[in-house]
Amino acid sequence: MHQTTTANPPVAISFAPSATLWLKLAILYLIAGVGLGIAMGASENFTLRPVHAHLNLLGWTTLALAGLIYAVFPKAGESRLAQIHFWLHNLALPVMMGSLTLLLLGNPGVVAFLAGSEIVAAAGVLVFACNIFVNVKPGALQHAAPVGSLQARKERP
Repeated sequence: MHQTTTANPPVAISFAPSATLWLKLAILYLIAGVGLGIAMGASENFTLRPVHAHLNLLGWTTLALAGLIYAVFPKAGESRLAQIHFWLHNLALPVMMGSLTLLLLGNPGVVAFLAGSEIVAAAGVLVFACNIFVNVKPGALQHAAPVGSLQARKERP
């Protein structure tokens, strides 16, 4: 019996966050948002409503949409603008959520951190917008290989 082995192809190192990373982070924010919503409902204390809303909108929704857009338009997802967007958004959001939580719980000393993180997050949104306008063009839609096709199997890690 003849056995053949195939060597794994070399792994290319990329510092561009993949669309799957955006989606996995989005799921973490969804879990945090749902958890906070359940805790608020169970305790009947809705002080952290703004944190709940921002976790779900800037965390879950925005990250998921960016991940899906970057998956469909890989030129945009692989761009330097996507990298900048990723780091601005993902460094600002936890600081913003933490400082907003502390502010709502009566700690006004965190306002500077909240304002700074809001500005950084807004910069990330502007970079995302620039990326879309620069790198998403008509006809640039990347069609995925049908599930189960030879091409789809080859593309799996």
